[in-house]
Amino acid sequence: MTSDEKIAALRALMSSHAIDAWIVPSADPHQSEYVAERWQARAWMTGFSGSAGTLVVTNDRAGLWTDSRYHLRAEQDLAGTSIELFKDRLPGVPSYMEWLAGQLPSGATVGFDGNVFSVSDVAKLSQALADKKIALNFEHDLIGQIWADRPDRPAGPLFLHDIRFSGESRAGKLARIRDKMLQQDAQVLVLAALDDIAWTLNIRGSDVTCNPVAVSYAVITDSVARLFVDAGKVPADVSTALTADGVTLAPYEAIEDYLQELPAGATVLIDPDKTSYRLAQSIAPDCEVKQQTSLARAMKVVKNATELDGIRQAHVRDGIAMVKWLRWLETEVASGVHTEVTAAAKLEQIRSEAEHYQGLSFSIIAGYAANGAIGHYKPEAATAATLHPQSVLVVDSGSQYLDGTTDVTRTVSLGSPTAEERRAFTRVLQSLIGLATAQFPQGTTGVQLDALARAPLWAEGWECRHGIGHGVGHFLNVHEGPPRFSPTGTAPIEPGMVMSIEPGVYFEGRFGIRIENMVIVAARDATEFGNFHGFETVTLCPIDLSLVDFSLLSRDELAWLNSYHQCVFDTLAPHLAPEEREWLRHKTRRAA
Repeated sequence: MTSDEKIAALRALMSSHAIDAWIVPSADPHQSEYVAERWQARAWMTGFSGSAGTLVVTNDRAGLWTDSRYHLRAEQDLAGTSIELFKDRLPGVPSYMEWLAGQLPSGATVGFDGNVFSVSDVAKLSQALADKKIALNFEHDLIGQIWADRPDRPAGPLFLHDIRFSGESRAGKLARIRDKMLQQDAQVLVLAALDDIAWTLNIRGSDVTCNPVAVSYAVITDSVARLFVDAGKVPADVSTALTADGVTLAPYEAIEDYLQELPAGATVLIDPDKTSYRLAQSIAPDCEVKQQTSLARAMKVVKNATELDGIRQAHVRDGIAMVKWLRWLETEVASGVHTEVTAAAKLEQIRSEAEHYQGLSFSIIAGYAANGAIGHYKPEAATAATLHPQSVLVVDSGSQYLDGTTDVTRTVSLGSPTAEERRAFTRVLQSLIGLATAQFPQGTTGVQLDALARAPLWAEGWECRHGIGHGVGHFLNVHEGPPRFSPTGTAPIEPGMVMSIEPGVYFEGRFGIRIENMVIVAARDATEFGNFHGFETVTLCPIDLSLVDFSLLSRDELAWLNSYHQCVFDTLAPHLAPEEREWLRHKTRRAA
């Protein structure tokens, strides 16, 4: 079936249920950012495979909303279909909720699968459509009725995450969670987010590509923790360890029945951003439901000493891999035989040789020349650009290690950089340095620091059309909320959090620039004005000096760059072969 044939089939089902519009989000029942194939309904319907986007189908129109990371890619993927592209968050472009409110008549009905729509999204949708008294129907999964060969639920086995990496036992985590529940007089905590569950129970899985999580639910009470998961996914050693710590196993599908039978008057905590609307509706009606950020989610973003040490060690191994790859790239690019795909494959192969390696933390983004201006560009073998000794290459990559997750971006010149490329690179570098060296008072939020980092770009009349950075999990999801540096980053940035700093600027049809380091939020000075925090940079990878316009750097910025490169060399050199060490010595040379 083509996308238009699928939309026609969907409209027929909509008509049979008296539904005037249908919404297909990019979500699973756990509100994951990246989802297993079974729940990639929006991608299946549209042919657009980016990680973010929403499809809306009415009786006579179909539209796809996606953010600036995917505008160019979506234009390409939607070509030849009747689906209109709405470039979300750009001036003059309505959100899909605003669009629906304008398109539909009063008294219409909007439908969606309640299993893949969060509680908070339904509240926003209901508010947006309230003036027209538009009804919501969440009872059906119409896409499932069309998708004849829909993949099964993933069945990868769980495995234990050893305490020597996690730094805290599951019994200790459960006890801390129960203490916080007691403080709120809550008897039940529902965990739906897969990374929250994995962190709480010190388990990992392989159900979502690049995210070491397992499809499951968890419910914690004052005396029992239940893990709702397919029995075939739980090996004997995992079952034994969980049982020993008071964790009861139950079938994945049993979660709704369990919630329906909760005792009257129980106070139940749910995270509205991570709990599906259908799951929330299954909670016994005589319970008191409190909506707040998951206790586990709030706890896991602040890493313990063992996790932080592991993250530092993981970055040493990751830095070694990046040095080996960058050296390989420099020697091979002149051959003219390598493409974005073969370069990415080589980086993955080098990384895979490191101790504790468990796979990539996301699909490698490798964009050469004009492709570097395409947000979250993923090269394909059939269309990948061939690398030549000219222009720049943007490579954004990371790994999952048992002791940490990494995420690093480098933009490298493959030839003689132009003045335009050097100016853009230097402004992005200044953005990185400005945030990496910031000191800020306790309580400062991500949105405040995001604006601070953008200043060098704004001074040129440029804009970074994505967040400046995000939280990173510990051998978990590479994007970890709620902390982030973005216009929507309302969470305070606190010591122990692990973040990325990744400013970029992109010139459509020409080239893109992005530089990314990971940092640990660290406590700094205590003054008469309160406690202040800053950042410890943990990424260890040379920054391309040939792309720096040193006339634009301040004395302090130059000092930071030299100090950073000295740290990179001193840390990585003992682990490198003599020829690699000499290459790195040149790449991290002191700049005047």
